[in-house]
Amino acid sequence: MGKRQAVQRRSRHIVSNQAGPHERLAETVRTHLTHPFQKPVQPHTRAAFEHLQACLTAAGAAPDVDRALILDACCGVGDSSRHLAVRHPDCRVIGVDRSAHRLARHRDGRLPDNLILLRADLVDLYRLMRGAGWRLARHCLFYPNPYPKAAHLGRRWHGSPVFPDMLALGGMLEVRSNWRVYVDEFAGALRLCGIEATVEPWTADSPVTAFERKYRDSGHGLWRLCADVNGFAGAAVPPPLNF
Repeated sequence: MGKRQAVQRRSRHIVSNQAGPHERLAETVRTHLTHPFQKPVQPHTRAAFEHLQACLTAAGAAPDVDRALILDACCGVGDSSRHLAVRHPDCRVIGVDRSAHRLARHRDGRLPDNLILLRADLVDLYRLMRGAGWRLARHCLFYPNPYPKAAHLGRRWHGSPVFPDMLALGGMLEVRSNWRVYVDEFAGALRLCGIEATVEPWTADSPVTAFERKYRDSGHGLWRLCADVNGFAGAAVPPPLNF
């Protein structure tokens, strides 16, 4: 590999006008806990959810059946989803990304039998899952876009109006990031919801995504948050979804 190629593959460190958790974090989270998100669901995500329900039912893994579900959110090309499916063969893994292009990226070999890759908008899918009474065993958010500008707090998952719907799905939540502020802020948002989380340095000995490998090889500090969100019950009950 030439020097130019090596430089091109390095990932830049995150630059932000935030040195710590956002000053409006508590105000934002409390607002979302008391005001249900009422944005209409997009038709393509409603159709994707119906397809997902049909696939799970056909596989004997419907959410009302005793079969553990793992959600790999923002899965990109699905590398982490494949990893989770192989590591947890007794579970049904659902990898979700909003980009059809990323999901269509070629990977050698067939998908594991216990894996479904789905194109959908998670903002809508979380609410559809909650409305249908789904429960997760594990919920993975590996390297979500941190939106490092302070003005973009509302674009981060813990600053989004859909945050209570995410937590209402339950399960063991794991978030990984190369920006310590993001995981600290996420942990703070969870505490506001009555949930304790652990935040610790993460060593990616066997990277599960291209981002994880690139961040590691570029010398970034990696961080992991883990929390049991099964006891979450602090959100307002959402109204019926407007399709």
